[in-house]
Amino acid sequence: MNARITRRTLMLAALPRLARAQGFAGLGIASEGFATPTPDPTFRFPADHGPHPRFRIEWWYVTANLIGSDGIDYGIQWTLFRSALAPRDGSGWTTPQAWLGHAALTTPDTHRATERLARGGIGQAGVTADPFEAWIDEWQMAGPSLTDVRLTAAGSDFAYDLRLSTDKPFVPQGAGGYSVKSAEGQASYYYSQPFYRAEGTLTLPEGDIPVKGRAWLDREWSSAPLAETQTGWDWFSLHLGTGEKLMAFRLRDRDNSAYTSATWIAPDGTPTPYGDGALMAEPLATTQVAGREVPTRWRLRLPDRGLEVEVAAANPMAWMDLLYAYWEGPVRVSGSHDGMGYLEMTGYE
Repeated sequence: MNARITRRTLMLAALPRLARAQGFAGLGIASEGFATPTPDPTFRFPADHGPHPRFRIEWWYVTANLIGSDGIDYGIQWTLFRSALAPRDGSGWTTPQAWLGHAALTTPDTHRATERLARGGIGQAGVTADPFEAWIDEWQMAGPSLTDVRLTAAGSDFAYDLRLSTDKPFVPQGAGGYSVKSAEGQASYYYSQPFYRAEGTLTLPEGDIPVKGRAWLDREWSSAPLAETQTGWDWFSLHLGTGEKLMAFRLRDRDNSAYTSATWIAPDGTPTPYGDGALMAEPLATTQVAGREVPTRWRLRLPDRGLEVEVAAANPMAWMDLLYAYWEGPVRVSGSHDGMGYLEMTGYE
């Protein structure tokens, strides 16, 4: 058995039971023994940029909308997931911590994606808070702090090397960072950095391409953030032409109902959270992707902000055909506001 198969087998053995539609680590399964988010959190930076091993699932999630020196629009994704079998840290092969990395690069005509699997405790993957470093194998997000980092990843036919920097604050999502996900009260701790300036180089088969643009980081951790009946989500992160940002999600239930949440973020980083029902998200068109009908054009409405926009995929075929498959790609915004951003959709079987 070769080293790659051995590593994959060991990784899969370390993962909790999976709910396929809910993605890595089964976000709606029981969480006995793990810590549970509670209202009114107080984030402590830089410590909370690091891992929280008492919680079962956590991620460091970056998306970027870029324009190349060739005039083409590009999108990149870089994600590091942590999942735990037990609510503790550890060293060596006895650690209960498992790690998964995803990277993607999207153009209007192509979508490339790859992944890494690793165990914690043996140096293959991990996160340190100060100075900040998140890594899995050779992929890195690292710098003197999380406001100034170098982001790298590579697959068989693409790579990117970007610098992300900002002087804006981190933004709590939900009620001060306590993000409710269902009528039953499941929740996560959640904050974002939606104000990164991004600049660097993409490497594609045709050569190196200098790029610049905007990037968005999501940080989230919990132990069972979804209800057992929830089957997937539609998540939007939008950079609006006015300088404002919008985070919005719709969590779908088996009975065809949905739970929604949104945060309107002012140009100075001040958030205004909106609970269930304030946001309306309606699919307008679907695309046949990997044998599935996936919504790739949406209408979003947030009446309190006078927002009524269409959100359309820049590349409708942006399917992440990985161990846990989902749709993720850049989008364009038009209507009452213009802009760009990213859309992630899971649970479309």
